[in-house]
Amino acid sequence: MSATQTPVLSEENVSTGSRPSQLRITDLKIANLVGVPFRSSIIRLETNQGLVGYGEVRDGASAAYALMLKSRIVGENPCNLDKIFRKIKQFGFHGRQGGGVCGIEMALMDLAGKAYGVPAYALIGGQFRDKVRCYADTPSEQTASAMGQRLVGRRELGYTMLKMDIGINLLKDIPGTVIAHEGALADYDTMHPFTGIQVTQKGVETLAAYVAEVRSIVGYDIALAADHFGHIALDSCIRIGRALEPYTLAWIEDLIPWQFTDQWRQLTEAVAVPTCTGEDVYLTENFKPLLDAGAIRVVHPDPATSGGIAETKRLGDYAEDKGIAMALHMAASPIATMASVHLAAATHNFLALEHHAADVEFWNELVTGLPGPIIADGYIQVPETPGLGFEGINEELFAQHLDPKAPVLFEDTAFWDGEYANDRLWS
Repeated sequence: MSATQTPVLSEENVSTGSRPSQLRITDLKIANLVGVPFRSSIIRLETNQGLVGYGEVRDGASAAYALMLKSRIVGENPCNLDKIFRKIKQFGFHGRQGGGVCGIEMALMDLAGKAYGVPAYALIGGQFRDKVRCYADTPSEQTASAMGQRLVGRRELGYTMLKMDIGINLLKDIPGTVIAHEGALADYDTMHPFTGIQVTQKGVETLAAYVAEVRSIVGYDIALAADHFGHIALDSCIRIGRALEPYTLAWIEDLIPWQFTDQWRQLTEAVAVPTCTGEDVYLTENFKPLLDAGAIRVVHPDPATSGGIAETKRLGDYAEDKGIAMALHMAASPIATMASVHLAAATHNFLALEHHAADVEFWNELVTGLPGPIIADGYIQVPETPGLGFEGINEELFAQHLDPKAPVLFEDTAFWDGEYANDRLWS
């Protein structure tokens, strides 16, 4: 080429697989899975350029929480992450009701990362770590010996942090340990301060002895948290917390509902064990009362409820300013798990990510393009590939684990195309 010739730009020499400014969402479809470890609805966002993004509605939530948003996001450019989130966040709420908004946000992050050719963590500020520590949740065992042995099994897999379920379910058949009227122990719809359940001194001592035996089996050189204490009121929580102080627990979790900020503050001030809550809170603004009051020592959002990746990153930054670490609750397939990995990689005060599927044999095979196993020696390597980091889903395996009530894989959702309301919140 001579010095006077103008270079010719040709699409033959550049990748045109994605034109971010022209990318548009064309469809939203759902696959309802069971046993992954619980029931989860997998979101697939399709686009006019062939890119596909995946997200996940939180365990136990309704797929309708996402489907009702289809007509509000089709036609949008998924790279406009904040714009779309602001448009749809009014349709989320606490607990599982945040699942639709959050699952869509994960899928948007997957699409935007793929469109720009960067990992999702790059969209929220870059990474602080290249591998993410996981903690293994372990459901309750009736005897401390059995619980200890299960935890040892987790430790042998390489986990450096563990969590066990303990609480009044362990006391129900031991006379003199719990004061409760008929049906109260099985009443999960009544909030803790209103059940009237009391744990006696014998009950407190029984739980403390249980934890002591577990600690003697698993050792004192590994982090161990505790969850699922039951629907008991503040006084019993304080007495249990004080009795567990000698066993150096990483935290005691969700003893009372997150809404009762002052009760959490009283509990935190009364015990020398870190307190932890947050898995059912939606949006940073609703965490602020707990954080501003110094009512907890560890904030524990579930990104599938708290607002997805970017919103939970904002929460982590706010908690850091208050001197509070952020762990992540998670009971999901590898899709929401990998969304949480990118969030954890980009959050400075991150502590650990829950893994609730250590006993699900096929869990690693649900997605493709990740190292196997996904969790190695208790850590997940942060992927450098675009979006959430996996190549795709294992459709054959998905089909084997579809909810029998919704047995079609990514069924057509045209029914939701015409969903409409005047969504404006002002006149």
